[in-house]
Amino acid sequence: MACGLAVRPAGGSRTWTVIDASYRTVGPVEEWLEAHRHLWSPNTVRGYATSLAQWWTFLEQRGEANGWSAVGVPAVAGFLSWLRNGRTVEHAIAAPVEPPSAETLEARLAALISFYRWQHAVHDVPVAERLLRGAPRRRPARGLLAHLDAREAPKPSSLVRVRRSSRRQDRPPVLLPAQIQAILDGCAIADTTAGDWVGNLRDRLLFSLLAETGCRLGEVLGMWVSDFVMGRGETPYVEVVPREDNPNEARVKMMRPRRVYVGADLERLFADYLTLLACRASELGLPLAVDSSLLVNLSRPPLLAPLREGTVRDKVNALRRKGIGPDGWSPHWFRHSHATALLPAGTPEWVVARRLCHVHVQTTLDLYGWVREDEALRAAANWKTYISAWQVDDGR
Repeated sequence: MACGLAVRPAGGSRTWTVIDASYRTVGPVEEWLEAHRHLWSPNTVRGYATSLAQWWTFLEQRGEANGWSAVGVPAVAGFLSWLRNGRTVEHAIAAPVEPPSAETLEARLAALISFYRWQHAVHDVPVAERLLRGAPRRRPARGLLAHLDAREAPKPSSLVRVRRSSRRQDRPPVLLPAQIQAILDGCAIADTTAGDWVGNLRDRLLFSLLAETGCRLGEVLGMWVSDFVMGRGETPYVEVVPREDNPNEARVKMMRPRRVYVGADLERLFADYLTLLACRASELGLPLAVDSSLLVNLSRPPLLAPLREGTVRDKVNALRRKGIGPDGWSPHWFRHSHATALLPAGTPEWVVARRLCHVHVQTTLDLYGWVREDEALRAAANWKTYISAWQVDDGR
């Protein structure tokens, strides 16, 4: 069975590769990953390595690993069926207890197609020609969202599709204002009598940052204390700064910096958290400086170490178990909700694109353009009230 393996080269940072059943590196996959490591975040590399490890395991079970460069639509369709049936057989009488979601299957398929498109462009491997409707371009694939680049002609579509249960699942999932407030209150609430917060103030700041800035989780986890700039009579803002050496491996996508303006409520929440952080550092006798990580472990070792993505997932799961938030929500839903809130309130698309750090405004239109036409959403959610404290300046 193939598997994804975390490795740390001498003098380098941790990354992932794929090894086969004989514990040897899978050469074609490693070559593809190595060609993109300078572009992708460590978590993206891990996700692609996981997908290709599962694909290689499927080929090994069928005895076709040596023929990886000669597969076609039947094999890829069988791979998706194999994933649905618990990675044991391609066709089962009974469905597995918890089959993977459509989103997971789509991610696995997208990674597979990206791998074979690169192999077609670099080594003339013909698999991509069999999987795609239309001839693939002779250039390396750029990732899962490359098809949203409006400056290019439409690219070939996959002949293998993942069936979704709902007609409107193509729309990004969103959190309504009441649901966001419930998540924030599930982390910490203000005790007006004592003048203090009850609960985990760090987690409330984390989700508040996600909701009010539209940042990706990795961008928030990689912030330093100095990246939150208080207004001092002007508009406060946060700096999204690309860094390659974050201890928690958080990374800014595409390494593109930006400035995101925020409201006074988030500024006050940051001030309260910074006071808590300074007191905790003093109690522990640990240093706290402007280049210290903003979101850190306050009660569990290693103390004051940067918060990791796995810890955030644990917090989300804990909130879900309490019935807080809709089924299946994740931190990335805050980003979708942010854009979905701004557009019905009249914010120009190009401003939303710059705030979200989309390379092209067409990406924003493709993902969230439906919001302009959805009168039901506009009537059901009081978005204008929810975003009344937000600053939507386009940045520098």
